Amino acid sequence: MAASAVLAVLLASALAGAAAGGDIVHQDDQVPKIPGCSNDFVLVKVQSWINGKEGDEYVGVGARFGPKIVSKEKHANRTILTLAEPIDCCTPQKYKVSGGVLLVQRGKCKFTKKAKLAEAAGASGMLIINHGHELYKMVCEKNETELDIHIPAVLLPNDAGVDLHSFLTTGKSVSVQLYSPDRPVVDTAEVFLWLMAVGTVLCASYWSAWSAREAVSEQEKLLKDGHEVSLNVEGGVTSGMIDINVISAIMFVVIASCFLLMLYKLMSAWFVDLLVVIFCIGGVEGLQTCLVALLSRWFKPAAESFVKVPFFGAISYLTIAVSPFCIVFAVLWAVFRQFAYAWIGQDILGIALIVTVIQIVRVPNLKVGSVLLSCAFLYDIFWVFVSKRWFHESVMIAVARGDRTDEDGVPMLLKIPRLFDPWGGYSIIGFGDILLPGLLVAFALRYDWTAKKSLRSGYFLWSALAYGTGLLITYVALNLMDGHGQPALLYIVPFTLGTLILLGWKRRELRNLWFKGEPERVCTHMHMNMMQPQLKNISGTGSSSSSS
Repeated sequence: MAASAVLAVLLASALAGAAAGGDIVHQDDQVPKIPGCSNDFVLVKVQSWINGKEGDEYVGVGARFGPKIVSKEKHANRTILTLAEPIDCCTPQKYKVSGGVLLVQRGKCKFTKKAKLAEAAGASGMLIINHGHELYKMVCEKNETELDIHIPAVLLPNDAGVDLHSFLTTGKSVSVQLYSPDRPVVDTAEVFLWLMAVGTVLCASYWSAWSAREAVSEQEKLLKDGHEVSLNVEGGVTSGMIDINVISAIMFVVIASCFLLMLYKLMSAWFVDLLVVIFCIGGVEGLQTCLVALLSRWFKPAAESFVKVPFFGAISYLTIAVSPFCIVFAVLWAVFRQFAYAWIGQDILGIALIVTVIQIVRVPNLKVGSVLLSCAFLYDIFWVFVSKRWFHESVMIAVARGDRTDEDGVPMLLKIPRLFDPWGGYSIIGFGDILLPGLLVAFALRYDWTAKKSLRSGYFLWSALAYGTGLLITYVALNLMDGHGQPALLYIVPFTLGTLILLGWKRRELRNLWFKGEPERVCTHMHMNMMQPQLKNISGTGSSSSSS
């Protein structure tokens, strides 16, 4: 399980960025708004009818110039689509359009010139076929003065434009309807995703703290019975758990960067299938671990009875009974992952995997947690924002969306469909945005339980609130930034890490938090417990000597 946990953490950290919709190219940052060219950029739905039968619905982007496109479908007119002649619409049209929408090829002249010539030909709108799949924003040139264009212009991706062009060139009658529905003010999918992420961190933290407390109690019981137990008090290492150190925290992010770059370079259909297999293996182990932990309370004899299995060692009968269900569940998700409700299975496997990893992998002190989250903070910013300079697109968002594949994103994400959004799609969050801060929140709860602090006087409540606040601000930023991907750790890390450091400094416990990760008095108490048998032996030896 340890090897799978490490692999799962690498996969999670490689996608530690919240990504949302939008593949509109930003090329207008330096172009000022002028009268007649000051529209906000909006996505536009283009519903088509072929020979009177309803066809495909395409999505384009409206221009900065021209009138605003209606938002209600019932207010949009259904209009005949006509192919421009010449196709580039850079010279006056040979024929009058008489109120139809003109289909135009991009290139050879300005967007505004095309619109003026289309309007002069009597068109009521213009659809422009882009050279590529991305949605380029149509703006006005810097040297253009006040514009007076009265028809809407919409840029379509190349594949959509080619479809419409082929229908018209084969003599079919094509009609289109243009409208731009408004998004809801509050995305309910983001609300549920926030609850899912915070709930996962809380559950994983309690399980991690409970496991650590049970391990210490078991070791103290063995010490009282006179058994020799190997217990590393300073590092807090217990059986079955992995403590991160400073070097591994740094290497963790370096390897995750290499892994993300490999995902970006090798992203293809076969590589996504490989990721699905890896995700299923980790998901099976995570789901199995969670179910065994839950069911062991009711089926204690089966959980405490073991059998040796080749290559796997000693496995409990309860684990053997649960494993087939977990494997079938993961296989069914993999087979039907492109169906509408497959996101439910993906989220169940993902949450189980995250909870299991947080329970196994531990941050031993605030120093290691600070190094880990600081590196992840820089990693997130670099691969979401800075990587655009070298790769001409955000590497992390391109990988998260599953570009160059037929998949709707890679599986190392939690996602919920936008059921009440007319544009559809999913709200998503990377595993790393839950797992990495979750390690620090779990550390805070373990510290509180060891120090016997109340919920209010401890660190767990405030670190959990800080995580929820940071994630909430992430979604606010997503909406303010027009839905473009944001690095969630940019907001989560300062809140979560900053809260723990400030509280520790204010309560004069920062030194223990930073270096030891547990209160001074607890370490002394446990050390005395370990030394009691030795003290008794020394005392006994002294008595013999004096009597003799």
